[in-house]
Parts: sequence; C-alpha cells; structure tokens
Amino acid sequence: MAAARRFRMGRLDHVHIRVPDRAEAAAWYEEHLGFEAVEQFDFWATGFEGGPLQISADGGETMLALFEATESHPMVPQQTGVAFSVDVETFCEFARSLPGEIRSPLGRPLVPSDVIDFDMCWAFDLTDPWGNQYELNCYDYDRVKAELIEPDAITPTRYWPRELYDDRAR
Repeated sequence: MAAARRFRMGRLDHVHIRVPDRAEAAAWYEEHLGFEAVEQFDFWATGFEGGPLQISADGGETMLALFEATESHPMVPQQTGVAFSVDVETFCEFARSLPGEIRSPLGRPLVPSDVIDFDMCWAFDLTDPWGNQYELNCYDYDRVKAELIEPDAITPTRYWPRELYDDRAR
C-alpha cells in the first residue's frame, strides 16, 4: 500500500481586509498601489450584502478581499505583515514617488529613507488610510543598491548589524 501523500498548501490567493467603505478603499488602492477590481469575482461584491470586493495588482493572481466593516464585523486593521514583491524598476519608481499620500506605520508620510535594508532584499513598510499594514519588497538586492540607494544617497534603516548576515553567509 502506498504511503499517503503529505498535504501541501497552495499559493496565497487573497487576504481579507476590513475597510469603512469598499469603493473608497478600492479607489485609494488603485491610485496609490496599482490595484484594480477583478471582474471575475464582481458578483461577490454586488450579489449579496457583505460580500468582498476583490482587487489585485497582478491580474488576479494575488488579491485583497475588501470587506466593509459592520457592527458585527468591526474595523480591525490588518497588522500581520502581508508583503508584496516587485521588480527593481517598480521598487525604484515607488521610492522616487515619495513622499506622497502613502504613510508609514507610524502615521507620517513615507519617505525614501524609510527603505529597510534586510541584507537579502530591500523593503518599505506602509499603511493604507485605515491602518492596514503592508510590506513592499524587492529581492534584487545589488541592483536596488546600484540604481536607487547609492545614486540617491539614501541611508536605509537597518534592524540588525550587517555582520550577523555576513557571518551567516560564510
């Protein structure tokens, strides 16, 4: 008898996000982060009360499911660290568009020097206007350093000494 195959989770499909107004939130996500409604799932938003509005910045591969906060499902900002990864060009373009209306988790406008050096990738921590937190990262470490960090003279945030990574890489 063959051994049972071990279960494995699939790819991340969507993350539930509570907002006061789905339409307002969808407009903000579209304007600032490039998300668009996923028409395939529009019936959930329009077919019954309380359904999510599915939005995506990658053609529906990964989505945010915007739910309107209600008395029985109150507004609770998502703070679990959902991260989106982008290519070098997009990461640099995002950094150079700052400051703007996107905020840091501390509530102040996000600025280029808020970039975090994680030794293997670069990242920004950001929030939407309702306090939902996200990370935007890029794993092309050397190119971001050469095309953004050094030319723009950005001093990044570090959470641990470089030596910790250097020792581990040996």
